[in-house]
Amino acid sequence: MTRLDPVMPGSVRPAPTTTSVFDEYESNVRSYSRSFPTTFARAKGSLLYDVAGRSYIDFLAGAGALNFGHNNETIKAALIDYVAHDGLAHGLDLQTCAKATFLDVLVSHVLRPRGLNYRVQFTAPTGTNAVEAALKVARRATGRTGIFAFMGGYHGHSLGSLAVTASRAHRRAAGADLGNVTFVPFPGTAPAVIDTIAYLRSLLDDSHSGVEVPAGIIVETVQAEGGVNLAPIPWLQELRAVCDDFDIVLIVDEIQTGVGRTGPFFSFEAAGIVPDLVVVSKSISGFGQPMALTLIRPSLDIWQPGEHSGTFRGNQLAFVTGAAAISLFEKEAIERLTERNAEHVGVRLAAEMHSIDSRLQVRGRGMIWGVDTSVIDATGSLSRLISRRSFADGLVIECVGRNDSVLKLIPPLTIDRDELDGGLSILAGATRASLTS
Repeated sequence: MTRLDPVMPGSVRPAPTTTSVFDEYESNVRSYSRSFPTTFARAKGSLLYDVAGRSYIDFLAGAGALNFGHNNETIKAALIDYVAHDGLAHGLDLQTCAKATFLDVLVSHVLRPRGLNYRVQFTAPTGTNAVEAALKVARRATGRTGIFAFMGGYHGHSLGSLAVTASRAHRRAAGADLGNVTFVPFPGTAPAVIDTIAYLRSLLDDSHSGVEVPAGIIVETVQAEGGVNLAPIPWLQELRAVCDDFDIVLIVDEIQTGVGRTGPFFSFEAAGIVPDLVVVSKSISGFGQPMALTLIRPSLDIWQPGEHSGTFRGNQLAFVTGAAAISLFEKEAIERLTERNAEHVGVRLAAEMHSIDSRLQVRGRGMIWGVDTSVIDATGSLSRLISRRSFADGLVIECVGRNDSVLKLIPPLTIDRDELDGGLSILAGATRASLTS
């Protein structure tokens, strides 16, 4: 009998000792594995373990897909129980018990308490599918074709969502024209100080601006991949007013900021606004299961049956884990925990970085934070060096933003305070060493 490897529970396949299988057979498109060059075997809470048994504090959290950490016991138990009783794993858009439970929990624990009235479209399997559906809805509902998006924004890689993604590097990969989108400055990120709301209104008011009134405006309250750029609360409120004044569908992308990442379940709650469409993915399943939703104001739900489809829109396992995660969010008061940790991170991170070099900029909301190195080095070389040093010292943290010049901190919301402080210490040490080497 083949002996089980102690770091690969439940597997009879020996742990790989080299990366040759990935180098030989996996596409060149892979990216995270290049930044974090080890082979991971298991994970628990906010820790990752590689095949050698070494642990790493996880400040990546599946790019925001693991708000509840790795293998959360409560969510895992719900999944195991469902599978053990032969529950459906795949269901297209059939009516199932798992879907009914998820809808009931989503409405009773999330939507209704917040005064939100949405129809739920299951797009699956990932966020770009939810964005594609939202763009279609906006265009169908208004009869217009244009979309306004923001400089620095990121919404996915399929053609529709890529059209509203700003990065030239990402857009080049399409190999096709990406039209019908007008990009406008995001607050605080333009080369000069621009009143972006006034600029928007001037485009829409002026019959000679050369820009048609769009079907929709898509926005992130925090541009995560764009460099942890924060939309001010009053700005979001004014943006809602612009959409109301010009009959434009407001689409809020909550793929990385939703499910408590900024504190409230939805990040737009802080502004007291109600979007027309909300796109949700990543941590909505609570367990890293593929799942994506488009929440639609009922008057905009003008789909005909089957007009927007997908084989894996009925991932029953995600319904099970998602329902358990929503219940856990409320039961364990994750919002209050995030608020306490956010205050702790904000104070400590700012103090640490400013003591190292006052040019380092720290910004964030809830449990998404960025350390911006661009004032020191706009090429991204410094931030990438810090990320590599951090990884060598046992911390997984990625670089985002223009030229990857921002280190993004998105640990699980359930991270233990000691592990959180441990990660912050590693980051500070790597930053100090990178600036003095």
